[in-house]
Amino acid sequence: MPEKVCDTFERPLKDLRISVTDRCNFRCQYCMPKEIFSKEHEFIPHDELLTFEEITRLVNILSLLGLRKIRLTGGEPLIRKDLEVLVGMLRTAHPEMELAMTTNGSLLAQKVKTLKEHGLDRVTVSLDAIDDRTFKTMVDADFPVEKVIEGIRIADEVGLTPIKINMVVKRGGNDDEILPMAEYFRREGYILRFIEYMDVGSTNRWKLDEVVPAKEIIERIHKVYPLEPLEANYPGEVANRWKYQDGKGEIGLIASVTQPFCGDCTRLRLSAAGELYTCLFGTEGHDIRAYLRGEASDEEISVFITALWKRRKDRYSEIRKEDGSQDTGKVEMSYIGG
Repeated sequence: MPEKVCDTFERPLKDLRISVTDRCNFRCQYCMPKEIFSKEHEFIPHDELLTFEEITRLVNILSLLGLRKIRLTGGEPLIRKDLEVLVGMLRTAHPEMELAMTTNGSLLAQKVKTLKEHGLDRVTVSLDAIDDRTFKTMVDADFPVEKVIEGIRIADEVGLTPIKINMVVKRGGNDDEILPMAEYFRREGYILRFIEYMDVGSTNRWKLDEVVPAKEIIERIHKVYPLEPLEANYPGEVANRWKYQDGKGEIGLIASVTQPFCGDCTRLRLSAAGELYTCLFGTEGHDIRAYLRGEASDEEISVFITALWKRRKDRYSEIRKEDGSQDTGKVEMSYIGG
């Protein structure tokens, strides 16, 4: 049986988010604003990215410490060449491990069948608007929303389900899309999750008055399509679940700013360059690549990670500054995934 490793709040290490690249083909203002991530921006050189073999070795070690779920992220993970090879390696090594991916959906239509064949279980698609003009403004790229929708449909056809759609809501940016998004995805039968625009990283010029509180989102939808709360699927689930009273599906609310949401967090994050972060809002990474590329044994790496997790005391959303100002120095979301 795997060793159960818990942090200072008795939270086990159960989930690993793997950023396979820091690159993305979109320039969403809340994640990779174009004025910062321009054509001149220096991304991580390829030889500094963790190899698929190094990632698989790390997962093998973590599986003995209680790891049960992997999520591949980015940047945009589908930009990483031959990603399906990594999926296959992880699936072969861990047939029972839950293996998911979060993607912006731009390349999903052409790659989803191969990903399913190699062992991916399901996908979550980041989509901030159903209106094409608003969508292009949010992603700051000339890319049609219909191509993302096509990818979602094909993912459904091949069985990468249940599919979840993540919508980051920004006041003055796409908050007029709350109801259209709810209407579209309740009709299509996919779970839509609304995420409060949050203060991740320090390049997105986050402002508290641009946050649309989860309470307001619920109220807007409830006026048209009555809702009632649902219980969480499992301890530590980030989204608060609500179902439509007429039985036509459910939505999720991630109140990442207005309510503490990380008290039960069981997630460890791995950056594309091989740094471990114990919090989405972390300021300090822990270099695991040096261990993987050095002469460290699996046992030595396990000891390092165990010690790191046991001293973990992150609870950022519970102690965030009351005045709503943004801390500087937090790692960028594109570096460690959402």
